Amino acid sequence: MKTRQFLLTTLAALALLGGGHAMAQQKPIRLIVPYAAGGPIDVTARALAERVHDSLGTVIIDNKPGAGGNIGADMIAKAAPDGLTIGIAATATNAVNPWLYKKMPFNAATDFAPITQMVRVPNVLVMNAQTAERLNIHNLPELIAYARKNPGKLNYGSGGNGSAGHLAGEMFKKDAGIFALHIPYNGGNPAQLALLSGQVDFNFDNLATAAPNIRSGKLKAIAVTTLQRNAALPDVPPVADTLKGFSIDTWWGLVAPAGTPRDVVMKLNQAFVAALNAPETKTRFANLLAEPVPTTPEQFGQFMKSELAKYEKVVKATGAQVD
Repeated sequence: MKTRQFLLTTLAALALLGGGHAMAQQKPIRLIVPYAAGGPIDVTARALAERVHDSLGTVIIDNKPGAGGNIGADMIAKAAPDGLTIGIAATATNAVNPWLYKKMPFNAATDFAPITQMVRVPNVLVMNAQTAERLNIHNLPELIAYARKNPGKLNYGSGGNGSAGHLAGEMFKKDAGIFALHIPYNGGNPAQLALLSGQVDFNFDNLATAAPNIRSGKLKAIAVTTLQRNAALPDVPPVADTLKGFSIDTWWGLVAPAGTPRDVVMKLNQAFVAALNAPETKTRFANLLAEPVPTTPEQFGQFMKSELAKYEKVVKATGAQVD
């Protein structure tokens, strides 16, 4: 009986740590997405799950939305570190929320084993096109000049206190030396509708969300928030061209619970990096205006550490808190 148990344990370990074919025979991998189905994070996770099937076997997407992503992220952190439960770490869960919430159910700095970054999505400063025309604002220097000459006349919307759009807006106000009233909405869609209807003057929006209205002419793209121009909007300069060093974008990647064996993390990294580098993935992500960013576990870990430090300053400067 003991011999049989030993053999079963050995086979299980070999299946997890062994070659691609052995790993494909293990139990399905559960990939927790801390957000609702249908959004960009969910769509990209499902695309990768399909592409790693041959090397890792079945990967099941498990959506666990709520509390700004904290519910799902906590489930990842507290899962068994055996490589069979992994999940998404994102700007909100692993860089913003630790400073936004007074009490966190997990430690963003220590409770996760990085696997690879997946995606970077630029944000874009957009104005209602009619408002921009009426105020004779065609670029970022003109927006800043108008705001300085007319203090308090401009406002901007966001998906809520502590959202990416709110934090970007507060960073922009601070760096530009201007004031604009922040109007929080209950989510990104209501904030965009407010901008389209002229209730607010400008927003910092996700490029993937804003792009259709930019193309239709309803919104005017003033600047992107990445340090370089974006291929989807080649004529739109970065905010950093005017405000040196300004950089804020949305990212997400894959993590496992802390304590997951190094060999298992590397096996997962190899499979998902190969999936991210596949031409089909790049094409599919391009439709979402999302850029694949495959990395080593160490690179992603260092990146998350730097983002956590960056957003501590940003969140504390805004004074935003959720609870």
